[in-house]
Amino acid sequence: MNIALIAHDNKKELMVQFCTAYCGILAQHTLCATATTGLQIGEATGLRIHRFLSFDHGGGQQIAARIAYNELDMVLCFSDPNQKVPDEDVANIFRLCDQNNIPYASNVATAEMLVLGLARGDLAWRDIVNPKTKPFTA
Repeated sequence: MNIALIAHDNKKELMVQFCTAYCGILAQHTLCATATTGLQIGEATGLRIHRFLSFDHGGGQQIAARIAYNELDMVLCFSDPNQKVPDEDVANIFRLCDQNNIPYASNVATAEMLVLGLARGDLAWRDIVNPKTKPFTA
């Protein structure tokens, strides 16, 4: 499965801790992330992660395009609910996930359920309903 990892600045450490805890499961899949998030996760866990641009400089749009083309199977986006101004790029990512039936998590509790379900094979329907014509290049 192709999994995108995104985290707002004050949620990056939480994402790193999450990926460290579930490194064994995540290592079996193809991972991508925005620049700084991917760098921090990679350094902490040794996971191989394709890094897009930073979120604010087009990385969010790069991930959104992958979602629109149905090239991602899961999105873990730890967003900050206390931001004064809602993040339109994050809202767009969640909207695209809904349109394409791509599971996403905006917090660690939901992400844990998705990753544990992934390990059990609960998301294998993604390969049946949305077969990949070409592999995601990381």
